[in-house]
Amino acid sequence: MEWETYLQAAQEAARLAGDMLQAHRASEPSISYKGAVDLVTESDRQSQAVIVDHLTERFPDHDFLAEEDLSEKRGSEFCWIIDPLDGTTNFAHGFPVFSISIALQKRGETGVGVVFDPTRGEMFTALRGSGAELNGRRISVSSIAELDRSLLATGFPYDIRESRENNLDHFADFAVRAQAVRRCGSAALDLCYVACGRFDGFWELKLASWDVAAGLLMVTEAGGRVTDFQGGPPDSSGRETTASNGLIHDALIQVLQLRRTESFSEKSP
Repeated sequence: MEWETYLQAAQEAARLAGDMLQAHRASEPSISYKGAVDLVTESDRQSQAVIVDHLTERFPDHDFLAEEDLSEKRGSEFCWIIDPLDGTTNFAHGFPVFSISIALQKRGETGVGVVFDPTRGEMFTALRGSGAELNGRRISVSSIAELDRSLLATGFPYDIRESRENNLDHFADFAVRAQAVRRCGSAALDLCYVACGRFDGFWELKLASWDVAAGLLMVTEAGGRVTDFQGGPPDSSGRETTASNGLIHDALIQVLQLRRTESFSEKSP
């Protein structure tokens, strides 16, 4: 099967990059900044090179889109979407929560998703129409049906110091309505944790396609639901991302709409 061949190649690339990142963890990272709190390390760039080189050797006619300034368009109907190190800030500080995310789209539809956590040796995989797995075992979303019993995850955008649209308001709203909220620092892993039932729901804004492409497929194939903040189709660019086990999804959307409703009321005569 065509997609299984691609899935195998993506796993190979993720493991190669994961081995390299693990080897680099013991050394002092070389850090530069893309913004006030948005950093990049040499390990990001090297991980990306490892992944792209491996996949290009296998599929030289495919397109590529990756976080570290890579956009190669060869006119293919296939495009690999790559985050070579999701959780760079964690990695740079020695906090062992980071991942490699690889997705393959055909004509804009994601068919393969791979997220690898090299620290724990956890390989999350998904094939469209064939389900999601963790280290070869089928996974599914949780059965929690009430928001106040739910463990949620989120993150904050890199312009948190400059923009009022920084997720702090939503965080406050959920903190008093859910059982707990976690902020782990890798959106790709957060989505995988929704897929395997460790988290019941997730929301975040101002992500990028490489942050969510693999993870959204993972949640869907594990039986969950993914949308934007209004409950509509998920934003493939990552601008607004909501994912859940499906059972608490409407409750998530209601809370996300609270600030929008309040803002509208304040402007009304």
